Amino acid sequence: MLLIGEFYKLAFFTKIHSMRQRLTVEAYTAGILSGDRIILSRAITLTESRLKNDRALAKKVLENILPFTGKSLRIGISGVPGVGKSTFIEAFGRHVTGLGMKIAVLSIDPSSKKSGGSILADKTRMENLAHDPLAYIRPSAAGPSLGGVAKNTRETILLCEAAGYEVIIIETVGVGQSETLVRGMSDFFLLLMLAGAGDELQGIKKGIMEMADAVAINKADGMNQVLAEQAVGEYRNALHLFPKPESGVDTQVLTCSALEGTGIAALWELIRKYQETTLQNGYFDQNRRNQNLEWMHDHIRQTLEEQFYENSILKKAVKTTEKSVSEGRELPVAAAERLLEFFFKNRI
Repeated sequence: MLLIGEFYKLAFFTKIHSMRQRLTVEAYTAGILSGDRIILSRAITLTESRLKNDRALAKKVLENILPFTGKSLRIGISGVPGVGKSTFIEAFGRHVTGLGMKIAVLSIDPSSKKSGGSILADKTRMENLAHDPLAYIRPSAAGPSLGGVAKNTRETILLCEAAGYEVIIIETVGVGQSETLVRGMSDFFLLLMLAGAGDELQGIKKGIMEMADAVAINKADGMNQVLAEQAVGEYRNALHLFPKPESGVDTQVLTCSALEGTGIAALWELIRKYQETTLQNGYFDQNRRNQNLEWMHDHIRQTLEEQFYENSILKKAVKTTEKSVSEGRELPVAAAERLLEFFFKNRI
């Protein structure tokens, strides 16, 4: 006969063992649709796996939940270093959950090129939001992927939508040329900036500004308030030089303070109005259709690259060729074309 302590110990390890067991497609689907956070997290981890069996299972799960996706508002957020993205997202998220809506935050941490590791500390930086029952925060490593987002961010968006999250925020690593990728998976792109716009305008690439649906000058509090208002004028003047957005909605500039919570409600109303307008003029749905096509072509490119470098026959040839190219004995373009030709002839 088991003692009480031994009984609970056995029950605990039985539960842990059952959680580690491989779930079926049906179990994943049912758990996600019921809003089970643990199963949602496991499903996201499954899509991030590089194992062949996990990929096959993830594909089936995504196909099952596909009819229950597409109903969220997807918001991409980027900004200059030190702009306070995490503090802003926490304040913004708390405002959304205060309206009774469920929000998922997909925060991306940059990965080290040397170790491949990342900090994944966003749950610590958004402590209050992390404890909100209507919020779900999923930190992921950017890994080797470009664009300031993780490779499987699109799959994660679908899983969160199927789990009932009405607003999804994609927080990018930072501002950079390749960060246009986040625009390809969001309905609304918000660029966070700091006061002192004249200096920041020089450091922001024109392409990023052109993509923004709104520019918010954060930290507009205390002594910074006057500077923030001046920055609004400078950004508005700069935006007049850009072509009219494809959405048909002019890019708005406003101030906010994540620390004091000011301007957050106005920004949310601006986003909702943008959604309403683009739904009416047809841009919202057309943008989603274009993004699905872009996703397909991105996946083709990624798959071909993976198959190229994972090809067992090709690995030795790549290593030999790298030596000749690095030593300047072979033209890089010619070497690449020769390896590609070899790859397509020897695919297994």
